[in-house]
Amino acid sequence: MAGRLAGKVAIVTGAASGIGRTTSELFAAEGAKVMCADINEALVKEVVAGINAKAPGAAIASKVDVGRPEDIERMVAETVKAFGKLNVLYANAGIGDAATAESLSIEGWNRMIAINLTSVWLSAKYALPHMIAAGGGSIVNQSSLAGLIGVPSLPHYAAAKAGVIGLTRQIAVEYGPKKIRCNAICPGTIYTPLVAAVWDKRGVGYGATPGSSLAEQKVQAGMNNPIQRMGEVEDCANLALFLASDESGWITGTAMPLDGGRSAA
Repeated sequence: MAGRLAGKVAIVTGAASGIGRTTSELFAAEGAKVMCADINEALVKEVVAGINAKAPGAAIASKVDVGRPEDIERMVAETVKAFGKLNVLYANAGIGDAATAESLSIEGWNRMIAINLTSVWLSAKYALPHMIAAGGGSIVNQSSLAGLIGVPSLPHYAAAKAGVIGLTRQIAVEYGPKKIRCNAICPGTIYTPLVAAVWDKRGVGYGATPGSSLAEQKVQAGMNNPIQRMGEVEDCANLALFLASDESGWITGTAMPLDGGRSAA
């Protein structure tokens, strides 16, 4: 039985861990050829080795710092050279950091915008010509619930993720006639190493009790959602798969909350 991405070629950034790793594995399991890109070369090669052990030749790895435009351009070129085309881009790579608007440094602001917003535009910039040449495709951008609602201690992160939503809508409108779809995923708190690091720096998970363990904070934070748990990486990977596939062929320009109902509350 053919997979939901059979015959498609995809790029996943931030593929070494968390959401990116799970999505890369799912895309390959559903028939895609996958470029797994990450700044952590050793770890992303492990991901690719695991994928290829199940589906030989389904994935390749590239060390990519999305803060470097030349790395993003090379990533796209390597993908097309290896697999002959490009159909799907999942711009997932990002960083997290805790600060307030008054404590945040200009360096911290600029780094966050570069990694979480500028890299999303650059990924699309270099991917679009190849996707158009392939007859169309799907761009999935990783935004955040913080791009839709106010969240304490994330001014630079929220600004970048809101920018991703605006960029997503613009690309959808301009490139829709060329059969390019573009959508943004806006996850609430999904427990990943990035989230754990932000909690550790901030001293507590959002909605959790100071001094509690990370495991306890995960449960406490999840209780803020109508569906009383935190999100898991599989939740995001499954939505990315749907948006990448032809099943979502009339969906574009959206910013989809993936938050257990929190924004509805």
